[in-house]
Amino acid sequence: MTRERLPERGSKPGFYVVVSRQFIAENPDIATVVCAPVYSEILGISSEVVIGPDAGLRKASAVRCDFLALLFKRKLSTFVGSLSPFQIEELNRALAVSLDLPAAR
Repeated sequence: MTRERLPERGSKPGFYVVVSRQFIAENPDIATVVCAPVYSEILGISSEVVIGPDAGLRKASAVRCDFLALLFKRKLSTFVGSLSPFQIEELNRALAVSLDLPAAR
């Protein structure tokens, strides 16, 4: 999870979870990555994942997969934390819900 340096939404920077493949995220020839924004309000919907201090945040928040954004890597300024294996599974499930992907068999 990273913190964005310049505002993309609202009037202040926010936190984002990079959801692009590792190849994309680590490739210096690719300038952008797909990210899911983190909101302090938890709605309890199936396309969000609740994370908190264990992921590097100050309080419980929600990764909202319905609002994916393409961000320049250079704007992602500070590494904040990582998701646990369970949270990554939940993120994958929430992404599948938000993108209306068929269930894995």
